[in-house]
Amino acid sequence: MTKGCPQGSCCGPGYWNIQYNSLLTLRYTKHTKVIAFADDVVIMIKADSIREAENITNVEVSKISKWAVNNKIRFNEHKSKVMLLTRRKRKERQETDIYLNNKTLTQVQSMKYLGIIFDYKLTFKEYINYMGEKCTILIFILSKSAKFYWGLGHTALKTIYTGGILHLLYGASIWENAIYKASHKAKLTRVQTYKH
Repeated sequence: MTKGCPQGSCCGPGYWNIQYNSLLTLRYTKHTKVIAFADDVVIMIKADSIREAENITNVEVSKISKWAVNNKIRFNEHKSKVMLLTRRKRKERQETDIYLNNKTLTQVQSMKYLGIIFDYKLTFKEYINYMGEKCTILIFILSKSAKFYWGLGHTALKTIYTGGILHLLYGASIWENAIYKASHKAKLTRVQTYKH
């Protein structure tokens, strides 16, 4: 073995940061924003049309691929995904052809990044439903474990409950606005229904 970043090593993250920092400081266009957390990289491209976004993305991905070859790293084209974020109503081809390692990347309607599910319209419905299901499971487990004469004690239950709530609030600054908009829209729909 000549190079690696062992899981759980003390110096692994430091070495990784030293190597990976050069990826973040490559010369990207003004339309591009690159964000990395550990070995997860997100490339965001802002453009006036889907075709322009496709062209810029392919140029940027080729820069990153070249950087990877020079640093003896390979990005996995099967794990890498493309998602188009647009609110445009006009007729325009929605499929994109983005290439990594000479293979077309899969285009998706939603993707999970750092535990949060982002959808192509940024409604966060899928993520909110996912967290709702997790909350239901947590409540079910707590109700089965909380009995008067047996089961977990009050302190243990409170710890699990607090941990569950904190988990549910993860990333709330990103998706809380989506819940507000959805509930506001539902109220408007109810009011309009009552008027008819």
